[in-house]
Amino acid sequence: MDIKSLVSRMTLEEKISLLSGADFWTTTPVQRLGIPALKVSDGPNGARGANFRGGMTSACFPASVSLAATFDRDLAARIGKALAEETLTKGANVLLGPTVCLHRDPRGGRNFESFSEDPYLAGELATQYILGLQREGIGATIKHYACNEQETRRFTIDARVSERALREIYLKPFEIAVKNAHPWVVMTSFNLVNGEHSDSNKQLLDILRSWGFDGLVMSDWGGVNSVAPSLNAGLDLEMPGPPNKYSPSMVLAALENGEVSENTLNARVEALLRLLERTGKFASPEIPEERAVDSPEHRTLIRQAGAEGIVLLKNKNGALPIQKDRVKSVALLGFSKEYLGHGGGSAQVNSHRRITPYEAFEAAVGDSIELRYAQGAKAMRNLPVLSSNLMDDEGNPGATLHVWRMSDIDEGGTKANVAEAFFVSNEKSDATAATMTATFIPTITGNHYLGFSTVGNTTIFINDEPVFRYEGNYPDVMAFLFGVATEEKKQYYFIAGQEYRIRIEAKSAQDTTSGLETYALNIVGFMLTFMTEREHDGDLLSEAVETAQSSDVAVVFVGNTPSWETEGVDRESMDLPRDGSLDRLIAATAAVNPNTIVVNSTGTPITMPWLESVSAVLQTWFPGQEAGHAIVDVLLGKVNPGGKLPVTFPKSIADALSYGNFPGNLDELKVEYAEDVFIGYRHFDRRPEGVQFPFGFGLSYTTFELHNATAVPDLMSDNHGSIDVAVDVTNTGSLAGSEVVQVYVGPATSSVLVNRPIKELAGFAKIWLEPHETRRVPILVTMDSAAYWSEALSAWAVDAGAYRIYVGTSSVDIKCTLDFEVAGGFSFLP
Repeated sequence: MDIKSLVSRMTLEEKISLLSGADFWTTTPVQRLGIPALKVSDGPNGARGANFRGGMTSACFPASVSLAATFDRDLAARIGKALAEETLTKGANVLLGPTVCLHRDPRGGRNFESFSEDPYLAGELATQYILGLQREGIGATIKHYACNEQETRRFTIDARVSERALREIYLKPFEIAVKNAHPWVVMTSFNLVNGEHSDSNKQLLDILRSWGFDGLVMSDWGGVNSVAPSLNAGLDLEMPGPPNKYSPSMVLAALENGEVSENTLNARVEALLRLLERTGKFASPEIPEERAVDSPEHRTLIRQAGAEGIVLLKNKNGALPIQKDRVKSVALLGFSKEYLGHGGGSAQVNSHRRITPYEAFEAAVGDSIELRYAQGAKAMRNLPVLSSNLMDDEGNPGATLHVWRMSDIDEGGTKANVAEAFFVSNEKSDATAATMTATFIPTITGNHYLGFSTVGNTTIFINDEPVFRYEGNYPDVMAFLFGVATEEKKQYYFIAGQEYRIRIEAKSAQDTTSGLETYALNIVGFMLTFMTEREHDGDLLSEAVETAQSSDVAVVFVGNTPSWETEGVDRESMDLPRDGSLDRLIAATAAVNPNTIVVNSTGTPITMPWLESVSAVLQTWFPGQEAGHAIVDVLLGKVNPGGKLPVTFPKSIADALSYGNFPGNLDELKVEYAEDVFIGYRHFDRRPEGVQFPFGFGLSYTTFELHNATAVPDLMSDNHGSIDVAVDVTNTGSLAGSEVVQVYVGPATSSVLVNRPIKELAGFAKIWLEPHETRRVPILVTMDSAAYWSEALSAWAVDAGAYRIYVGTSSVDIKCTLDFEVAGGFSFLP
């Protein structure tokens, strides 16, 4: 297709219309010229489709951190291919993934959605994920460019980072994926980088194109902060539509004032047209209806990938796998009946299947083992929304919602099923208010619990008496939007069978801190929650302890639900929720049962005060819709665990070098990346006493030996910039299994730049071996692994001197070292 010719036939108004979406998920068509619309869908671990909550079901794949734990490039490509097939079922041609921002701090709310603390590992797996998608004709959207390592004030925070750290750490996974996989779309982040919003950061977008990127640059949803600066920097598409900054009047004004040239406008339009061509939209312009297709092949792949990402952290005296022929009873405690397949936010999908560990155990053991369940602890973030025993104004189940706007007066009522509402207005002068009314008839007498959260200016009455009141603007609308706002809680005495008239009155509030004004200036939101006194205060721990004490094995399932680990909110600590209740459950169980196994489902490291007292620990991440099956496959030995940690597990949050600079100075809206290039294991190599479990670590049910390592040649130069490393790997155990060979490189003499990390990941390979089998594993080490970013040269530099190659099975468990020499220093451009 001659794209330039097509652009030449467009009117100015038609060109401008293509700069922004038509609605929340589609681009704008130009019917006169046969330019179709294109639909996109969230990702990155499942194609959700148009609905945020509920709606049509979708396949839920393991979170990216779980995929990273496999250290398996081929598996990442297979996941990408399956996600392409899922995207088509939702009528979309672009998936909004993968996310490659790094795990700078263990408290990052969206870490689970990203791969790793290491840029090389993240870039390598993202490359294969993207290739898998795009071979099927579905565009990948690598995001969020750049430095979106926290959720706190993500719309307005300014990430202050050195040029060296930017190049070596935070841009590196993007660079690797852009050069090797050529993603068709890049999504900019909300935050500022060194004083400039990412969408208008010309330095960042020039760097992106210097790598050879020729795709489309789109904004995150609501993430455009200017007109001319963003257009000139290279932001092609504002999402969602209708436009906020790229409106016809504002773009026309910029053109007329000479702030933007028509050549620049044409370049932005051409980028969208190339994307339409690459995704085949000109040949197939229709947007199909969404479908829910529960593919057996995808079930199998998700189960396999989930199991392969599980990391065995501890296995004292061979506590795992559980031997079905030796165990008569197993206590399944904690979250065993919870589905923890994904985190919260835009990565969340309405899963086709939601397999819990309890269900999977039942299917796997049948009557051969007695399963005994006890919950043991409550770890909910907020109380459940009040939804039962409500009658609306007409006597039907539910509540009645009235909304008033100056431009849209609602004379009637709207049916609501729960005591919860959230809506917005983009008009500055549009005074918005709402009331919700219902009759509540409790079924149990007691001093029950009510909870209340709001975006502001809301009062809740029971029988005309105020019970909750919040005046002014709530400081974190993002937290409310994702259902995790701080909840005010109190007890209220109810009598069973008596009618209680509930009235909620809310006036519009303004979001003064989150930066959501791109979506809305007037916001109304409130939530009323409820739990009976008996449910809230009941003793769950005693029953769990009794169950554990009478069982041969006790498996305690803990982790973070989507409300505890979610987009929009960072975690306050590394501790398990809530208020130590899950930690107490583990400790109490271990005190009465020496065969206590902990299964932790989080996307980030946790503190483990009970580690010494338990027999085994599995880190399962968020393994997708087949979560229960994947976990039980490992617990029972159907799958030999081969996952490796893609992040370091510190002993405490204070051991992380980012601790004092996360989430930053919120008064000044700045976060200093003061640790520079020393994130993750790069820091802990210098402070090993702070490590609970190192990067790359993971046990197996078998054992391996690495030997006979070689590196050829032993000299690197600008003319010969690679070294072939090889090592023999032998499975010395009695079970088939996998091992990940990891190669690190670091300077060995002081003549090399002194403030470099001791070593950095330079290559890896996953290998499957039968018992007593030996295979030789080759890994190529390139000059990139010996280079650092020279701010003086604005180039990559390799200093002269001696370098060391570390070959091992984690960043700490190094089996052998090899040396090579750089005789003369040299530099090279990206």
